[in-house]
Amino acid sequence: MMEYRKLPRGEERISVIGMGTSVVGATSVENVVETVSYALDHGINFFDMAGGHASIFPGMGKALEGRREKAYLQIHFGADYTSGEYGWNISLDGVKRSVDWQLKQLKTDYIDFGFIHCMDEEKDLKVYEKNGALQYLLDLKSQGVVRHIGLSTHAPALANRVLDMGILDIMMFSINPMYDYGQGDYAIGKGNERYELYRRCEKEGVGISVMKPFNAGQLLDAAASPFHRTLTPAQCIQYALDRPGVLSVMQGAANVEQLAENLSYLETEPEERDYSVIGSFTPDETKGSCVYCKHCHPCPAGLDIGLINKYYDLSRIGDTLAGEHYRTLERTAADCIRCGHCNGRCPFHVDQMERMAEIAAYFGK
Repeated sequence: MMEYRKLPRGEERISVIGMGTSVVGATSVENVVETVSYALDHGINFFDMAGGHASIFPGMGKALEGRREKAYLQIHFGADYTSGEYGWNISLDGVKRSVDWQLKQLKTDYIDFGFIHCMDEEKDLKVYEKNGALQYLLDLKSQGVVRHIGLSTHAPALANRVLDMGILDIMMFSINPMYDYGQGDYAIGKGNERYELYRRCEKEGVGISVMKPFNAGQLLDAAASPFHRTLTPAQCIQYALDRPGVLSVMQGAANVEQLAENLSYLETEPEERDYSVIGSFTPDETKGSCVYCKHCHPCPAGLDIGLINKYYDLSRIGDTLAGEHYRTLERTAADCIRCGHCNGRCPFHVDQMERMAEIAAYFGK
């Protein structure tokens, strides 16, 4: 059964496995229809429309006939498909022309999530603001054509800049162990900077949809991975879902067969999702930081160690509700019996016993 997470700034319940469209349009419109229909039939309701081919739009439009209300679409203001292939155009006229084309192909008159498209540079955002493209997106939001505003980026600094504007309900960000551990072209920002971004999104109620969870398959192939280890789709999906603020992982299946393989995550046992092997290549700046993965569980004293750590971190950056949630826990950090079980199992070398003492002192016994 599909699992769903609620959009913090809305009522939408979003499937934890979403669908990216980067490669599904490479063969035919028929393949898009077949794959999207399979996704809908198996509970996926969240689709990103920044694909590599224009064929995704007529294919999605056909697949959604009679079931548009079953899907939430991320449509990117700056992605241009009017030439027949993917292009990038953030001029006001280019944005208007492309969005109009996309809506006609999709056979819809509204956009669930209107995205500032793929911005990593401050200079590009300034152009987007100056030429009126951003205001156009905001105007469509005020008219009800766009339901929520999002940002697609790989850069924590740019993400924080747009978060400061207070306009976002969702952000699409590249999350996988490679990027978080400083490996790959889009590994922008140190590990601790990226984690602070995830925590900020959770604190401020901005959901995260994850792009590049497998890094184009590199993490699934020991020969291609910089870690020289093979991870499974289930491990990569679980890793992304465990980051603060994450709502959905946008895996980019090329066809029904690949989609079925990725959906098998829902049928896996906890040990099959266990990604603690990544502890062997944890970078120095990430060591000693709890990432709420719960690989230290079960706690003999019954503590939800990951959740306790999350509430503590959020409370320290000003989330008052986190402290209230902490105090409603059946077992708090003050109930730690200092048995050391958690320390021995933590792949990130966190001294959880000392951490529990610190948290208990912070919240007060």
